[in-house]
Amino acid sequence: MNDNVKLTCPIVAAPAAALAMLFMILCTHALAAQGNPPKYEVDPSWPRPLPNKWVTGAVSGVCTDAQDHVFIVNRGNLTENELDSGRQAPPVIEFDPQGNVANSWGNRETLPEGLHGCFVDYQGNVWIAGSDDTFIQKYSHDGSKVLLQIGQKGVADSSDGTMQGIALNSSHTGFYRPSAITVDPSNGDVYVADGEEPGSNHRVAVFDRNGRFLRQWVLHRMKAEMDAGEGDEFMQVPHCVAIGNDGLVYVCDRRGDRVQVFDKMGTFQKDILVPYEKRSQNGPRLGHVPRAWGTVEWLGFSADRMNRFMYVVNEDNEQVDTLDRSTGKVLSTFGRAGHQVGGFTFAHTLAVDSKNNVYVGEAGAEEAGNRVQKFKLIGGQ
Repeated sequence: MNDNVKLTCPIVAAPAAALAMLFMILCTHALAAQGNPPKYEVDPSWPRPLPNKWVTGAVSGVCTDAQDHVFIVNRGNLTENELDSGRQAPPVIEFDPQGNVANSWGNRETLPEGLHGCFVDYQGNVWIAGSDDTFIQKYSHDGSKVLLQIGQKGVADSSDGTMQGIALNSSHTGFYRPSAITVDPSNGDVYVADGEEPGSNHRVAVFDRNGRFLRQWVLHRMKAEMDAGEGDEFMQVPHCVAIGNDGLVYVCDRRGDRVQVFDKMGTFQKDILVPYEKRSQNGPRLGHVPRAWGTVEWLGFSADRMNRFMYVVNEDNEQVDTLDRSTGKVLSTFGRAGHQVGGFTFAHTLAVDSKNNVYVGEAGAEEAGNRVQKFKLIGGQ
């Protein structure tokens, strides 16, 4: 579909039959597109088998570059048996479009702890955060050089400067469990979702290309939520941040089951709700507690100029929801809970390439998938 076609159809009052026919064709095309969301299926051949008996820990970050190379960051949380029978994979692995390992790098001693999220900026640099740490880093594309670090290891934005202190949400030089990064291609400003869990920071902090603090804001809460006080929905967990081609900033409100949209100065624009579907068959006697995380874990946009579709990792339902970005309507889903190919166990992050293939990373602990999967576009759009 042409990106310039609007999804609303004007009434044509013109004598020219040709002009009327043109509008009819355009409107028919637009309406058909609304009823024809993208469809996906898993690509079981991607990635190729890893070399040297590598085993990935939790795949807690996925990102793509302009050449459709896919980067993953994975943690060092292998089981004892995996350590006996395999080898810890490097913390950063780069795959080519065919799923072959193109490069790998990273020193776990100098990278942030609890690797969490990655982003490749418009210059090809790789940004990495760590949710068990207090700083973010910018690397050259091949990982050979640290180009910038914001924050100091071990110095948290908390009441006592430690990871056990009370969150302050105030530092101009550091963080408290940063979870995600995006870079504005128009000026190089760096947007950081600072706060991966309840009890840590809960802000979006913005820095210039040289790491100088510019501004910050927290998630928006409606008056009814504020009046209700503390509760799971009230907890502010900005788990991801992304900038759309519309120039707006999209933030994952993980506990609020929604995407929050702001302008670049932090002025709230709207909520995009992502519903939770209760499916549990277990009763309280089994010790099951539903809704462990929230529905909006991570997001990405389709690669067309209008970003017509937004893909959201719905962690509580272990699926990816495809939304119409402009209206927020959920159009389709793919994935399901399970350990087989195409299923998810702790779906955590995603990235979209230029062909609108979607890559999903699974994180968690020993019970998690600890893998990245590719879902290829097979129809729609």
